[in-house]
Amino acid sequence: MEIFLDTGDLEETRYWLAQGVIDGVTTNPSIMLSAGHFEPRGAAQEMAALLGSLPLSVEVVTDDLPEMLDQGRELASLASNIVVKIPIETTQGQPCLEVIHRLSRDGIKVNATACLSFGQAMLAAKAGATYVSLFGGRISDEGNDPRRVIGLTADWMARWGYAAKIIVGSVREAINVQDAAEAGAHVVTVPPKFLKQLADHHYSRYTVKQFLADGRAAQKQVETRVATRILSEAHVRVAGGEER
Repeated sequence: MEIFLDTGDLEETRYWLAQGVIDGVTTNPSIMLSAGHFEPRGAAQEMAALLGSLPLSVEVVTDDLPEMLDQGRELASLASNIVVKIPIETTQGQPCLEVIHRLSRDGIKVNATACLSFGQAMLAAKAGATYVSLFGGRISDEGNDPRRVIGLTADWMARWGYAAKIIVGSVREAINVQDAAEAGAHVVTVPPKFLKQLADHHYSRYTVKQFLADGRAAQKQVETRVATRILSEAHVRVAGGEER
């Protein structure tokens, strides 16, 4: 399973790239704004350069389908590793499948975002999306089981040979990452704070502290024994000199 960092923060991205655990980054207009990026295209180019060949998902900002298509092509032209995020439908409930299909047909990688059902994910994959983003937290908000939706989608894609990857987003708790992995997600996009929680455990810290203390105590014992031996050998040399 791949892990994408869900952020617009360049420093956080540098940090987690150095850890060797992230396989890409996802953003959206809200994330970019909260990271202080008022020129999202410039920020996207900077982030894309930082990631090298790893994918960066950047979202269109329009509810108009022809404009969505134009924005998608423009975003894709910014860097070769940019994946264009297209919502599964507009605010009026109009499907964006044609936009997904046309961009995909042009060789542009598409992340079909804001999917909350198996049906939406299925249609996005059939339209040619590279990634299908299921919003686990929001599926749960509606009283549905995200693990079931993820599992159904993963099984269907595998059965029919679709190459699209499932991204599980809307992660609300660290345990959601495990849930998504168990359900068959190909990718989970995780806010930085939850990656930190996944890497941490109070008992790990306690164990490391115990090992460190024991290691230092052992080292001190070694140093004491060495010092004692040196003193003893010096004493022998002195005594031998007196005898002569």
